[in-house]
Amino acid sequence: MLPHWALIILAFAISSLAAYHLALYLKKLKFPLITGLILTGMILGGSILNFIPTTSITELHYLSDIALAMIAFTAGSELFLKDLVSRKKSIKWMTGGQLLITFVLSTVFIYFVADRVPFMKDLEGLHKWGIAILFASIFVARSPSSAIAIVKEQRASGPFTKTAIGVTVIIDVLVIILFAICFSFAKTMINGEAINIIFLGTLLLEIALSIGLGIVLGWLLIIPFTFNAHSIIKGALILALGYGAYALTGFATEFSELHFPFEIRLEPLLMCITGAYVLTNYSKNREEFAHILEFISPIVYVVFFTYTGASLSLEVVGTVFGVAMLFFGLRIVTLFLGGVASVFLAKDNPRFALVSWMPYVTQAGVALGLTALVSKTFPEWGAAFESIIIAIVVINQIVGPPLFKWALGFVKETNTKHDSPGFDGIKDIYIFGLENQSLILASELAKKNWEPKIFTLKKELDANIKSDISITQIPNISIETLKSIEIEKADRVLCLLNDDSNYSLTELLYEQVGTDMVIVRLEDDNRADEFKELGALVIQPSLAIISLMDHMLRSPNTTSFLLGIDSESDTLDIPINNKAIIGLSIREMQLPQSVVILSIKRRGDSLVPHGYTKLALGDVLAVAGPSEEISKLFEYYSGDIPFAVNHKDF
Repeated sequence: MLPHWALIILAFAISSLAAYHLALYLKKLKFPLITGLILTGMILGGSILNFIPTTSITELHYLSDIALAMIAFTAGSELFLKDLVSRKKSIKWMTGGQLLITFVLSTVFIYFVADRVPFMKDLEGLHKWGIAILFASIFVARSPSSAIAIVKEQRASGPFTKTAIGVTVIIDVLVIILFAICFSFAKTMINGEAINIIFLGTLLLEIALSIGLGIVLGWLLIIPFTFNAHSIIKGALILALGYGAYALTGFATEFSELHFPFEIRLEPLLMCITGAYVLTNYSKNREEFAHILEFISPIVYVVFFTYTGASLSLEVVGTVFGVAMLFFGLRIVTLFLGGVASVFLAKDNPRFALVSWMPYVTQAGVALGLTALVSKTFPEWGAAFESIIIAIVVINQIVGPPLFKWALGFVKETNTKHDSPGFDGIKDIYIFGLENQSLILASELAKKNWEPKIFTLKKELDANIKSDISITQIPNISIETLKSIEIEKADRVLCLLNDDSNYSLTELLYEQVGTDMVIVRLEDDNRADEFKELGALVIQPSLAIISLMDHMLRSPNTTSFLLGIDSESDTLDIPINNKAIIGLSIREMQLPQSVVILSIKRRGDSLVPHGYTKLALGDVLAVAGPSEEISKLFEYYSGDIPFAVNHKDF
């Protein structure tokens, strides 16, 4: 029989796994993952199914501590000073404006509407001020991870984007310092203690000690990166050091109570965020640290957000939902005012003013982490406080990302993929780079009914070159040049230039043209990810021959077939643009017996087809068979020719 603590952990692990899968399902319904985990946690918690009893929540508090350390590490790791220098003036004003205006206006507003908040209306004045500053400090929190994800998704770049990312990252650091100060003041006000010189001196000492210990923690965090080990081991050591900050905090509080005339309350979140900042800016391990955090964060966040949801009372959430909507509106107003004021003070583009608040709506881990501390410290009203903040975070998670995306489009800083041009009935291949390989390749393609064209940046052509292939000299890689050669006609583009020119060309094809298939030959294998992010297929010469020999040795017949060593057979990718065949299953197509469908690519995913797989518009079929037959299939499936079910005429 397992001990009680092991049973609790096992039950919670199973519940967290279930919560994750249910949250993934909710994500398909456009719910953010965090929202799905919290909602699922509520369902599994004591309010509904009671899979995670309320009594177990208190016994699992250390899971919350580990997750909070992880959240702080992530916030600190994003504060890389070299990335913030270029927009420091705008970042400075926007950070100050958003922080001060949001905090001050929210504090005052919440105090004066306290009688409308169920758990605040019967409290004394100082109690109301204490709770108001706690609310206001958490309203300041942002979500760097969400902002960075949106910027990457939109491939956004420009002054507005740089300012938004810089402000989001810095505020998520400052909010922990602000919260630490407000938390100390709130406890003093709520407990009826005097705010005097001794209190202020103790507070400064606590912050200084926390930062100092955070610096020590930063150097300790470097230790896991000094030896070779699996990411799981390094991640476990990082989490152990994070939890150590919480254990040290508890020890310091108990020790000071016994030996000093005052209590020392260290701030573990401040320690962790300082430690991550030190490692990120003063060591060579920044990228690996970020990779480890990214690797372990999904597990930690699933646990934390499920724990958060399970700790909520559905009844309490229902009673405070109206207050949450009121406070959500308040936060939006303060964000708007702070954004407008900051744009004009920084003398930024006036066009930014009306949308300057939109990048800062979304909240996530830090806000929920700080809320958990309040709930644990003030059990009398902490559950209601936590319910309000979580409701606001959920709303922010839903409305924030679309607002940020819209703002990036409004200021014209997005670089998303252009719509793909349609197939014109001619199989055009544009090859950039004139060399023996491109000439030989173009000749082979021409024999298989493709229309290859070669383009070169060389100012003078070799007089000895004799070829029936079209060769065109171009002055540079620019959108004007690409338009002049009718790049929209290209069904395939092969890039054989140097890596920098290839990247410029690939980026233009992605953003301005929308070419479906771009193949790039690399010089530097380390740049592969840059091209893959633009949807390009990458050929790495250093690995290509080894891979080819590997496949030839393991499967010589198949490799020979795919490489075209069998001169009568060929392979081809066929885009499905013919609306007459949409919805047909593979078995209904009655393909010639000599033609095989190898795979179907659909919205970026590769499918293994079977007889009942139905075709969808935009599918790309990888087929193999006799060259003449698959060429006729290409004509039927890519164009608007009426579809003949029986292919005997091939």
